[in-house]
Parts: sequence; C-alpha cells; structure tokens
Amino acid sequence: MKNNVFVMDHPLIQHKLTILRDKRTGTKQFRELINEIAMLMCYESTRDLPLKEVKTETPLMTATTKKLAGRKMAFVPILRAGLGMVDGLLTLIPAAKVGHIGMYRDPETHKPIDYYCKLPADLDERDVFVLDPMLATGGSAIDAVARIKEFNPKRIKFLCIIAAPEGLEAFTTAHPDVPVYCAGLDDCLNDHCYILPGLGDAGDRIFGTK
Repeated sequence: MKNNVFVMDHPLIQHKLTILRDKRTGTKQFRELINEIAMLMCYESTRDLPLKEVKTETPLMTATTKKLAGRKMAFVPILRAGLGMVDGLLTLIPAAKVGHIGMYRDPETHKPIDYYCKLPADLDERDVFVLDPMLATGGSAIDAVARIKEFNPKRIKFLCIIAAPEGLEAFTTAHPDVPVYCAGLDDCLNDHCYILPGLGDAGDRIFGTK
C-alpha cells in the first residue's frame, strides 16, 4: 500500500460497510449509513489538523487548552453520489464551505464528462476534501482534483467509501500529492467498470433511482 493511501479498518466503519453492501439494505438506511461512515472517516482524515494553545476560563480556573489553528476547510462532493457524504462531514465541521463538481461517466467509453463546477471563492485559503463514495476507474476523481488544483487550495484530500485497485493506482499516479482515505479496498473492476464485490450504484442506492 502506498504511503498516502489510508484504508480505515476501524470496527465501526467495517461493520457499517458490511450493512451498506447488503442488497437488502433499503434507501433510507443506505443513505444514513453513507452519512455515518463519512462522519467517521472525517474524524480519521482530520487527525493531522494543527492545534494552538489558548487560555480558557472554566467554572473553576483558567486552563491552557487547545483549538484548531485557524484552518479553513471546504467539502467538494462529486455529483451526484458525493452529496451523500456531505452531511456526515458537516456534522463534525459545520463551518466548512461546500462546493460542487458535476461529472458523469459515459456509458460507452467509461470516461468522465464534466458538466458543472461551483467552488468557494476563497478556495486558495482552504483545505479541500473531495468526496465520492466510489473510486472505480478513477477518471472522475482525477479530473475533479485537477480542476480544484487550478484554484491553488492549501491541501487536498480525497475521501471515498470503496476503492478498486485499478482506480486507486490511476489516481495516485495522477495525483501522488493527494492522500486517499477509503473504508474498503475491493478486488477489481468488472467488464462494465463496476467495483467487485462493491455495493452497486451508490447514486441510485442513495437517491432511490434506477
């Protein structure tokens, strides 16, 4: 495993991921699980945020405590499935701004097609977390991060629920400077570029569409 790839083996994440994969899991529960896993991933992926010491008046005395050292953050989901991860991260970091990048995969070529981009104006002052539940071929994630890099953010991290080895290799080759956090590293892609064993189409299962 490459140094900038983090597969999260926390028992709660793995337990929830098993239920997420189950074809019997309905839309409501699937959506809730995506949020919960994203929140747990946010906790792990922000472990390196810098802190500063401050003086705090408790009911009993003045104490030296710690706060985040002024880091601004932005969450950028890749539409549409990435939207399912946003609320989980905002639960922990409600002050973060949210941008959106719209891409879809051409069913014939399996290449990503960009159709929408709206990002915070001050992206160059922020740490950016790019969100997409599935890293399959890696095409959409690679293009989305390349687009974000045009705005010179402080740092970029990529968060996905499940990654395929093919997509992970392609992404880390294209963006070796961007850490990848995933809950599960699966076996391979099938002939239609779906992740195996995977969990099906994340967007369809989040929004109840076919």
